[in-house]
Amino acid sequence: MDEPDLHPELVETATAIAEMEVRGAATIADAAARALEKQAQASDAATPVAFREELAAGARRLLDTRPTAVSLPNSLRYILRRTDGDTVEELRNAAIAGAQEFRDRLESAQDDLGAIGANRLQDGDTILFHCHSTDVLSCIRTAREQGTALSAIVKETRPRKQGHITAQQLQEIGVPVTLIVDGAAGRYLDEADHVFVGADSVTADGSVVNKIGTRQLAVTARERDTPIVVAAQTVKLDPTTLSGHTVEIEMRDEQEVISSSERNAIGDITVENPAFDVTPPRYVDAIVTERGQFPPESIVFLMRELFGEQAMEPWEAGN
Repeated sequence: MDEPDLHPELVETATAIAEMEVRGAATIADAAARALEKQAQASDAATPVAFREELAAGARRLLDTRPTAVSLPNSLRYILRRTDGDTVEELRNAAIAGAQEFRDRLESAQDDLGAIGANRLQDGDTILFHCHSTDVLSCIRTAREQGTALSAIVKETRPRKQGHITAQQLQEIGVPVTLIVDGAAGRYLDEADHVFVGADSVTADGSVVNKIGTRQLAVTARERDTPIVVAAQTVKLDPTTLSGHTVEIEMRDEQEVISSSERNAIGDITVENPAFDVTPPRYVDAIVTERGQFPPESIVFLMRELFGEQAMEPWEAGN
């Protein structure tokens, strides 16, 4: 059967997420919720069955963009599991309400997380950052609003240099920044009181899936006794891992790593560009969420409380 027609705004959003014009787990989740809401608003489906199929097709299109960012499917789960009714209009209203409720919760969750994460920071602390995370920045911003003086060491985070975004935003809230190349992290860890990183996904055993280089940093930080804190809203918990699913690591285009001319000059080589890696829970001191601060090994209990034992995904269930 042919896939239903999708709203141009949903297709544009999917493209923007895939090409990293929209980035950051919370931002991706918000964009996906808005896109699915637009699909529901604009749908001219004649029957409830056709409406459900249309929303499920939109969800699948969005899902194909970034396989590792679990905030994306979690936003779609939230909306689709609340899309209930006997008529097209009832289904439409339920989907729109679910999307709006999800976005409201997403906004308040980051503020709540920031307040909890700020409690870990003391006046004069130096924090080492990897990549860019709005959840991490929420912790720092809250600490600064409370008058806590902080300084930052920021890894540039190749190949896309998301550390530059972090450096700019830290400067804007009054945190002095030292920008370093990725390979220099070990040298600067002795100057850091904490390592703060975000997460694109957290698994049931407390492993953290984040930007490539996180595991290497965490292992080195553990050796230096520098605590590593993960800031991650509960929308980043991956409920599929409760039943043993593994996280798919996104492999991105080699052009992010090497240009065509450089490749031709070097010769016949294989280029791989994994976007993420997995940090085992033994290297993580705490995972900060809007529901509180948890040792990584106890995340499974929070996940079960929030999601239960997962059954069929709503975009797979047909009508």
